[in-house]
Amino acid sequence: MTPSTHFTAGNTPDAPRSDLPGLLDSLASDLRGIGYTVDGVAGLLGPAAHSALARDQLVPALIATEKAGTAEGATAARAAVVRLWLLAEAQPAATLDAALPGLRTEGLLELGLVEPSDDGRIQAKVDLRPYGWEKNDDGSGGAELWVASDLAAHQRPGVLRHDHVLGIGQASTTLVQVTARRHVATALDLGTGCGIQTFHLLHHAEHVTATDISARALAFTRFNLLLNAGELHLDPGALESRVSLRLGSMLDPVAGEEFELVVSNPPFVITPRSLGEAAADQFTYRDGGLPGDEIVASLVRALPGILTPGGTAQLLGNWEIPAGADWAERPQSWAGPDTDVWLIQREQVSPEQYAETWLQDASTARDRALYQQSYAAYLDDFAARNVEGIGFGMIWLRRPVGRPVLRRFEEIAYPIEQPVGPHLGAAVERVDWLASHEVADAHLVVAEDVTEERHQRPGAEHPGVILLRQGAGLRRTNLLSTELAGFVSACDGDLTAGQIIGALEALLGGGEGWDAGAFRAGLLTEVGNLVRDGFLLPA
Repeated sequence: MTPSTHFTAGNTPDAPRSDLPGLLDSLASDLRGIGYTVDGVAGLLGPAAHSALARDQLVPALIATEKAGTAEGATAARAAVVRLWLLAEAQPAATLDAALPGLRTEGLLELGLVEPSDDGRIQAKVDLRPYGWEKNDDGSGGAELWVASDLAAHQRPGVLRHDHVLGIGQASTTLVQVTARRHVATALDLGTGCGIQTFHLLHHAEHVTATDISARALAFTRFNLLLNAGELHLDPGALESRVSLRLGSMLDPVAGEEFELVVSNPPFVITPRSLGEAAADQFTYRDGGLPGDEIVASLVRALPGILTPGGTAQLLGNWEIPAGADWAERPQSWAGPDTDVWLIQREQVSPEQYAETWLQDASTARDRALYQQSYAAYLDDFAARNVEGIGFGMIWLRRPVGRPVLRRFEEIAYPIEQPVGPHLGAAVERVDWLASHEVADAHLVVAEDVTEERHQRPGAEHPGVILLRQGAGLRRTNLLSTELAGFVSACDGDLTAGQIIGALEALLGGGEGWDAGAFRAGLLTEVGNLVRDGFLLPA
């Protein structure tokens, strides 16, 4: 196989077929007809069972669908489909024929979505579930889709297959939420999996290139795109006009190309390497085959090279934290001096916690001897590099048009507003504004979501602590000095920042040792930081 190949096949082994347009149309029509949507499933199961299903707990949903299966019409049909694909419960062929009358069991078998079970019923070969997002306030952008992926660990026995195609998980939805959406001509979904990021990109990118090292993953993506062609505004007969599917490793499939936007949920999981291991021994959806955190490091170094001037990349990643080192030390060494970079660490765990998370992810605990051996390998691997912690977070990169203006590494472990992507985009716009404007000449106002807190001891004349808090976005808190609090209270857009500072100088200055220049410069710096973080906005 060549390092990079345009992927068009519709009949990849052990993957749904996407070369049968008539059957895909029938499937979409049948699923729509029985209300197999996000809201339809939630309504069928009820709040408690639906919430349990989101935690991979199937029993409450099994109970709920047993009751619903005795109903008539669309409710019974929806219950049968939920039991088949979400709960991995085999169904009688007659039940599926009644639930999906246009496609019937014969069509499901031909598409590769089901197979006969040992007891003569029909069982799922894949997970096929509703997925969607709400429309924007202006009525644009919403979608109701169906997404096929491999059955997850809680739906099937044994350890996952190494070419497992991951479904809609926490990491993929996190990337969806943190991506700053803007209209672009060209976008790249690096490591597409079953296609989640591509679905969202199609709503604001004229053309999307989706890559993966797994042919099965690209087969699932192609199936999902064509099943949802109408909702995604795709022409099934001319898919390449909007989406290019490429088979290959990392950036090989797009060598020599540039993109305005790149998003990636890469195989960032740090995995112990072993002598003689082959690619077939690795879980392709999460293991890039390199030691330590080198997959993420290599992407941070390389991605700016495939961006257009002003182009951006957003990805998720893990990074190792050596004993005694600051958590940001390694990521700071990856980003080149000619790149804008903003990295937010959202979580930090110990080597033991990390091993437990990813061994459970692959159901390794079902084989006790394998679990113990693999756990020990993780600890030995981290110990060999003196690693005492592993960080997880989101990375934003930009190829600047001029000189870089943003280089920020911060830890935000508390809950933030989701989706946070619009707020990240607005924050970058404020950084660009600061780079091209004099703060002293700006008319500023307090953002609508900002409130002030004052704390003082009983009987005290003045507050000892003054805080500004954001109710939206990254929900930052800023500790204010007395003079900065006075400045913020005067920001109603009438006076320039320089005029307000002049008034504060007259009010607070003049004493022995007073340095008007230092006061003004220090306050302007603090005001710039408040603008950068969204507490204050240009009027």
